[in-house]
Amino acid sequence: MSKKNRYIKTIILVLFFSISLHAQQGEVTIDQDSDIDRLLEYKKDIKTTKIYKIQVYQSVDPDKAQREKLNFLNSYGEWPVEIVWNTPNYKVWVGNFATRLEADRALAKVKKTYMNAIIFQPKLDKK
Repeated sequence: MSKKNRYIKTIILVLFFSISLHAQQGEVTIDQDSDIDRLLEYKKDIKTTKIYKIQVYQSVDPDKAQREKLNFLNSYGEWPVEIVWNTPNYKVWVGNFATRLEADRALAKVKKTYMNAIIFQPKLDKK
């Protein structure tokens, strides 16, 4: 390699490092409406959490749904159970699972007895 090439490469390296050493510093100022802070506080108060439930049974006969609810409670007493009327069926819903993983674990246990059980997310009432 010639002296000229070494000299050029050395100059390029020195320039490269000297440029990178002179970083810029600055200050950022955010000017926003005070209503945004109130809106964010309001948003924190709104429950937007998702819950998962398992539907284990449905029937047009409310007595059968009630019997199935009692059967479920006798077999699996660890989760809350409710009967929901959704035209034209009475449905037996289980649990209030905070995560899909919790619901999947419960479904694995429930499927031994209730092969048609499904996981779903009920629509939350907006009040």
